[in-house]
Amino acid sequence: MRVLLVEDSVRLREAVAKALRQSGYAVDATGEGDDGLWMAQENTYDVVLLDIMLPGLDGLTILDRLRDGGRETPVLFLTARDTVADRVEGLRRGADDYLVKPFALEELLARVDALCRRSYQKPSSRLTVDDLEVDTAAKTARRGGEALELTAREFAILEYLMMRQGAVISRTEIEEHIYDELVSPMSNVVDSAVCNLRRKIATRPDSVPLIHTRRGQGYVLEPKPA
Repeated sequence: MRVLLVEDSVRLREAVAKALRQSGYAVDATGEGDDGLWMAQENTYDVVLLDIMLPGLDGLTILDRLRDGGRETPVLFLTARDTVADRVEGLRRGADDYLVKPFALEELLARVDALCRRSYQKPSSRLTVDDLEVDTAAKTARRGGEALELTAREFAILEYLMMRQGAVISRTEIEEHIYDELVSPMSNVVDSAVCNLRRKIATRPDSVPLIHTRRGQGYVLEPKPA
């Protein structure tokens, strides 16, 4: 999953970005409101973390422009404003959640996970396909009760495919959701990662294939061959 973080405090921005990346998220970050709006308009994100008080455009203005432009990306405000009126104002203008500073990174990660799942209409953090289970909150995967040893990138791909079970996902879509702006993936990096992922989730010789290739289109995760 890919997250945009717009926060002008360098210390907080670095701490939040580090925590998100350690949890497997691809993160783009900036401390400028104008840059944040441009990034949110030009890229595809699963969640936007947005401070209200920013240099240039403030968070509420960024939110207004995103919603006016038809962007429905979930927005979580990070702010020192903790009055009821402030929270109500942000929610009425289209924010999806509100977290008051200072906050625990564990709570932030839980809220980001919940917003990602809400985007894909997944009410539970436990996603299952056949005997494969992914816990998006704990960042764990199991097949037939056996824990899978996945790299952060492999888990991110699996999580995204699980979120969109049954849909054909192009290589470009996968790149957009699991790589941030600092990474320029080589043309075969997704294919290679999916190949490794297939091998790792085939825990037994008789394991049902779950990830299928649609030639010229992309990949689909489902319990029966496409």
